[in-house]
Amino acid sequence: MRHAKAEPFAPSDHARALTDRGRVEAAGAGAHLAAAGLRPDYVVVSPATRTVQTWEVVAEAADCDVDETVDEALYHGNPDAVLESLRLAPPDAEVVLFIGHNPTASYLCHLLDDGEGEARALEGLLRGFPTGALAVFDVADPWADLAYESGRLVGFYSS
Repeated sequence: MRHAKAEPFAPSDHARALTDRGRVEAAGAGAHLAAAGLRPDYVVVSPATRTVQTWEVVAEAADCDVDETVDEALYHGNPDAVLESLRLAPPDAEVVLFIGHNPTASYLCHLLDDGEGEARALEGLLRGFPTGALAVFDVADPWADLAYESGRLVGFYSS
Protein backbone atom coordinates (compact mmCIF):
# COMPACT_ATOMS: atom_id res chain seq x y z
CA MET A 1 0.00 0.00 0.00
CA ARG A 2 1.08 3.53 -0.71
CA HIS A 3 0.50 5.95 2.17
CA ALA A 4 -2.56 8.16 1.94
CA LYS A 5 -2.47 11.82 0.86
CA ALA A 6 -0.15 13.93 3.00
CA GLU A 7 0.41 17.62 3.44
CA PRO A 8 2.91 19.01 0.91
CA PHE A 9 5.11 20.78 3.45
CA ALA A 10 6.27 20.22 7.02
CA PRO A 11 9.46 20.96 8.96
CA SER A 12 10.86 17.81 7.29
CA ASP A 13 9.65 15.30 4.73
CA HIS A 14 9.62 12.70 7.48
CA ALA A 15 7.15 14.83 9.50
CA ARG A 16 4.52 15.31 6.78
CA ALA A 17 1.11 14.36 8.19
CA LEU A 18 -2.04 13.10 6.51
CA THR A 19 -4.52 15.61 5.16
CA ASP A 20 -8.27 15.27 5.64
CA ARG A 21 -8.40 13.72 2.17
CA GLY A 22 -5.68 11.30 3.24
CA ARG A 23 -7.71 10.20 6.25
CA VAL A 24 -10.68 9.53 3.95
CA GLU A 25 -8.43 7.54 1.57
CA ALA A 26 -6.98 5.46 4.40
CA ALA A 27 -10.41 4.80 5.91
CA GLY A 28 -11.64 3.64 2.51
CA ALA A 29 -8.70 1.26 2.16
CA GLY A 30 -9.35 -0.13 5.64
CA ALA A 31 -13.03 -0.63 4.87
CA HIS A 32 -12.07 -2.36 1.62
CA LEU A 33 -9.71 -4.73 3.44
CA ALA A 34 -12.36 -5.58 6.03
CA ALA A 35 -15.04 -6.18 3.39
CA ALA A 36 -12.66 -8.47 1.50
CA GLY A 37 -11.82 -10.41 4.68
CA LEU A 38 -8.21 -9.24 4.52
CA ARG A 39 -7.53 -7.95 8.02
CA PRO A 40 -3.74 -7.84 8.34
CA ASP A 41 -2.05 -9.90 11.02
CA TYR A 42 1.40 -8.43 10.32
CA VAL A 43 2.05 -4.84 9.25
CA VAL A 44 5.33 -3.18 8.35
CA VAL A 45 5.53 0.56 7.73
CA SER A 46 8.05 3.24 6.97
CA PRO A 47 8.76 5.47 10.00
CA ALA A 48 7.40 8.58 8.25
CA THR A 49 4.50 10.25 10.03
CA ARG A 50 2.21 9.82 7.03
CA THR A 51 2.76 6.05 6.79
CA VAL A 52 2.24 5.48 10.51
CA GLN A 53 -0.91 7.63 10.42
CA THR A 54 -2.13 5.76 7.33
CA TRP A 55 -1.88 2.50 9.26
CA GLU A 56 -3.67 3.97 12.28
CA VAL A 57 -6.64 5.01 10.13
CA VAL A 58 -6.64 1.77 8.10
CA ALA A 59 -6.55 -0.28 11.31
CA GLU A 60 -9.46 1.60 12.82
CA ALA A 61 -11.57 1.29 9.66
CA ALA A 62 -10.72 -2.41 9.30
CA ASP A 63 -11.31 -3.07 13.01
CA CYS A 64 -7.83 -4.53 13.19
CA ASP A 65 -5.82 -4.58 16.40
CA VAL A 66 -2.27 -5.30 15.21
CA ASP A 67 0.79 -3.30 16.21
CA GLU A 68 2.82 -2.22 13.23
CA THR A 69 6.50 -2.95 12.81
CA VAL A 70 8.30 0.26 11.90
CA ASP A 71 11.32 -0.34 9.68
CA GLU A 72 13.68 2.60 9.11
CA ALA A 73 15.01 0.96 5.93
CA LEU A 74 11.63 1.49 4.26
CA TYR A 75 11.79 5.28 4.33
CA HIS A 76 14.47 5.56 1.64
CA GLY A 77 14.55 1.90 0.71
CA ASN A 78 14.13 0.30 -2.67
CA PRO A 79 12.04 -2.81 -3.44
CA ASP A 80 14.84 -5.06 -2.22
CA ALA A 81 14.70 -3.40 1.21
CA VAL A 82 10.95 -3.93 1.33
CA LEU A 83 11.33 -7.59 0.36
CA GLU A 84 13.87 -8.06 3.14
CA SER A 85 11.44 -6.55 5.63
CA LEU A 86 8.50 -8.64 4.39
CA ARG A 87 10.58 -11.82 4.63
CA LEU A 88 10.68 -11.23 8.40
CA ALA A 89 6.92 -11.70 8.71
CA PRO A 90 6.01 -14.53 11.08
CA PRO A 91 5.60 -17.83 9.23
CA ASP A 92 1.99 -18.10 10.40
CA ALA A 93 1.02 -14.61 9.15
CA GLU A 94 -1.77 -14.92 6.60
CA VAL A 95 -2.30 -11.28 5.62
CA VAL A 96 0.78 -9.07 5.51
CA LEU A 97 0.53 -5.36 4.80
CA PHE A 98 3.32 -3.02 3.77
CA ILE A 99 2.70 0.74 3.85
CA GLY A 100 5.34 2.86 2.19
CA HIS A 101 6.15 5.41 -0.45
CA ASN A 102 6.27 5.74 -4.19
CA PRO A 103 8.00 4.96 -6.41
CA THR A 104 9.03 1.95 -4.27
CA ALA A 105 5.46 0.76 -3.59
CA SER A 106 4.58 0.77 -7.27
CA TYR A 107 7.88 -0.82 -8.35
CA LEU A 108 7.44 -3.56 -5.76
CA CYS A 109 3.99 -4.42 -7.13
CA HIS A 110 5.31 -4.77 -10.66
CA LEU A 111 8.27 -6.85 -9.48
CA LEU A 112 6.16 -9.18 -7.31
CA ASP A 113 3.63 -9.85 -10.07
CA ASP A 114 4.00 -13.27 -11.66
CA GLY A 115 2.09 -12.18 -14.78
CA GLU A 116 -0.83 -14.54 -14.10
CA GLY A 117 -2.99 -12.17 -12.06
CA GLU A 118 -6.51 -10.92 -12.51
CA ALA A 119 -7.00 -8.64 -15.48
CA ARG A 120 -9.07 -6.01 -13.62
CA ALA A 121 -6.47 -5.73 -10.87
CA LEU A 122 -3.70 -5.36 -13.44
CA GLU A 123 -5.68 -2.65 -15.24
CA GLY A 124 -5.94 -0.73 -11.99
CA LEU A 125 -2.26 -1.11 -11.23
CA LEU A 126 -1.26 -0.02 -14.72
CA ARG A 127 -3.30 3.20 -14.40
CA GLY A 128 -0.92 4.32 -11.66
CA PHE A 129 -0.46 3.94 -7.94
CA PRO A 130 -2.08 6.99 -6.30
CA THR A 131 -1.99 7.83 -2.63
CA GLY A 132 -4.06 5.43 -0.56
CA ALA A 133 -3.94 2.70 -3.22
CA LEU A 134 -3.31 -0.91 -2.38
CA ALA A 135 -2.53 -3.98 -4.42
CA VAL A 136 -3.43 -7.44 -3.16
CA PHE A 137 -1.23 -10.41 -3.98
CA ASP A 138 -1.73 -14.09 -3.34
CA VAL A 139 1.61 -15.52 -2.23
CA ALA A 140 1.97 -19.30 -1.98
CA ASP A 141 5.56 -19.51 -0.71
CA PRO A 142 6.58 -18.89 2.91
CA TRP A 143 7.26 -15.23 3.70
CA ALA A 144 10.94 -16.03 4.23
CA ASP A 145 11.12 -17.07 0.56
CA LEU A 146 9.32 -14.05 -0.90
CA ALA A 147 10.93 -13.13 -4.21
CA TYR A 148 10.26 -11.24 -7.40
CA GLU A 149 7.51 -12.76 -9.54
CA SER A 150 6.29 -14.87 -6.59
CA GLY A 151 2.91 -13.18 -6.12
CA ARG A 152 -0.29 -13.34 -8.12
CA LEU A 153 -2.05 -9.97 -8.33
CA VAL A 154 -5.63 -10.64 -7.24
CA GLY A 155 -6.92 -7.19 -6.35
CA PHE A 156 -6.33 -3.49 -6.63
CA TYR A 157 -8.03 -0.74 -4.64
CA SER A 158 -7.90 3.01 -5.13
CA SER A 159 -10.35 5.55 -3.73
